[in-house]
Amino acid sequence: MSDDELNDASRLRSTNEEGRQRETSGEGRQRDQLPTGRLGHSGVLFAMCLALILVVASVAALNLALPDLAIDLGANNTALTWIADGYTVALAALVLPLGAVGDRIGRRTVLIAGAVVFGSASLAAAFAESTEMLITWRVVMGIGAAMIMPGTLSTITATFPPAQRSKGVAIWSGFAAAGAIIGMLLAGALLERWGWQSIFIVSAAFGGVAAVAAVLLAPNTREDTHHRFDLIGASSTTVAVGTLVFAIIEGNERGWTTTPVLICATVCVLALAVYAVKGLRTEHPLLDPRLFGRAGFRAGAIVVFTQFMAVFGFFFVGLQYLQLILDYSPLIAAVALIPVAAVVMPTSSLTPRLVSVVGLKYVMVVGLLLIAGGLVWISRLHVDSGYLPFLVGLILAGIGIGLTGSTGTSAIVGSLSRNQQGVASAMNDTTREVGSAVGIAVMGGVFSSQYAGHLPDLARLPAQAAEAIRDSAAAGLVAAERIGGPAGAQLSAGVREAFIDGMSAALITVAVVLLVAAIGCAIKAPRHPADAETLDDDLPTQAS
Repeated sequence: MSDDELNDASRLRSTNEEGRQRETSGEGRQRDQLPTGRLGHSGVLFAMCLALILVVASVAALNLALPDLAIDLGANNTALTWIADGYTVALAALVLPLGAVGDRIGRRTVLIAGAVVFGSASLAAAFAESTEMLITWRVVMGIGAAMIMPGTLSTITATFPPAQRSKGVAIWSGFAAAGAIIGMLLAGALLERWGWQSIFIVSAAFGGVAAVAAVLLAPNTREDTHHRFDLIGASSTTVAVGTLVFAIIEGNERGWTTTPVLICATVCVLALAVYAVKGLRTEHPLLDPRLFGRAGFRAGAIVVFTQFMAVFGFFFVGLQYLQLILDYSPLIAAVALIPVAAVVMPTSSLTPRLVSVVGLKYVMVVGLLLIAGGLVWISRLHVDSGYLPFLVGLILAGIGIGLTGSTGTSAIVGSLSRNQQGVASAMNDTTREVGSAVGIAVMGGVFSSQYAGHLPDLARLPAQAAEAIRDSAAAGLVAAERIGGPAGAQLSAGVREAFIDGMSAALITVAVVLLVAAIGCAIKAPRHPADAETLDDDLPTQAS
């Protein structure tokens, strides 16, 4: 082992020893006894999950309003993409450094400020009169969300005593997975009666409620030690994650070899290199690169990434299946996904007990396999299958989501000291957002190519109409309805069959990724939670 490696290991052990001493000292005990508001730990959990739902719901809720936005604001496909994803890019890029800021100045302080930013931007977005203004306000909402998100989990892990912490994390994970469905359900209900503006107005009000709940029910936790903020680490991770998500979105929209995508990919690689080199040389890095050498941290990141890759990729094709093949309205389509949330919540609550009985590794692996099994089941549906077979796949995947969400998150946050819980939570959130973007890009790309390749012959249609049908199954069904008669019925049947072929290929692709992740976890993941949470063990020099 080189002198540099010995120094790195010694420094990390020293840092971990300092953190453990603080946690067992009177100062650490005082932090465990911080006032937790009027309802104790239950109040903290309620306030943090409320703020969590605000952030997660806003990722998915607007997808149901995109057709209305296209009509009211004249938004083209590129504009619609960035109305939805401008929020995601800002959230993913900034959540890690803002989590570190919360560790230093107070997690509740940053969370409340974020709720104010989020709510103000959401209210302004309701009155946007152009796509440019709406995209701008969505980006500002994403900045507010990045201020809110890390404080939700880190406040729970820093406030709850060790005996209750795993249960708190499990409940948080359940709401993190169910939040998107809650958002779509609320958006669908609002769109039944009002326009897209109502989504932003309700989000603004929700932001105010979340801020008040945090003030009344949650303590303002922060780290005990103060050292120089890692500006280089914050800047490099922001640039790396932001350009990565941007490249994924644009690559799926415009093509992977276009100039903007290649430039972003290059900048991302350079920023990651800066992060790694400086992180190894900095005494107090924002996120120590050596953490990726820990089996628990690495396994947790893989599980969270693949889970959200599968979940949001599935939403991309699953919502279309419900609306285009089963002919459900936006509200009924959202209602049809409620069984996922209904299964995820109790499963997440039971996960800590399962981990104590069979071990962390096995719960992770079974969860990933159940998600993959649910996707494979749905991939075998056909045009006339109906909802009940779809529901079977939903329930299988929902159980898997409940198992993987809390175990993956616990493995990540357990790998950092309690002083670094803002960074731990932000790392978990970053992994989620990148996984979501990759899932939509991968499933969207596979679906589009397979769908277009299985369409019937469109040579007799006008070129513009044929191109629109190749780009969108919805456009194909509208065109078939306008044509009418036997020709229209034949086109409609062909579009539906092509849609099923595309959906099946996309689901199988992600199921294979989940299977590979499950095999990796079976080989490398720690068997017990203590392995993931022990700060002195599993150093890079000892990692298997």
